[in-house]
Amino acid sequence: MQKAQLNVKFQTANNITFRIKRFLAKKQKQNHPIPQWIRMKTGNKIRYNSKRRHWRRTKLGL
Repeated sequence: MQKAQLNVKFQTANNITFRIKRFLAKKQKQNHPIPQWIRMKTGNKIRYNSKRRHWRRTKLGL
């Protein structure tokens, strides 16, 4: 189920500028959990992505 959520396409309006669209796409890519191999590599010192953002709680400030 979680894998299906990660593959959701990013949809925006047609009249959005390319700079804003690129900014939103970058923020969407950054907003994912850390890979499991990083947890193994660091000996579980890094457990989660501290910069995770929820779409309703924290806004981007556009």
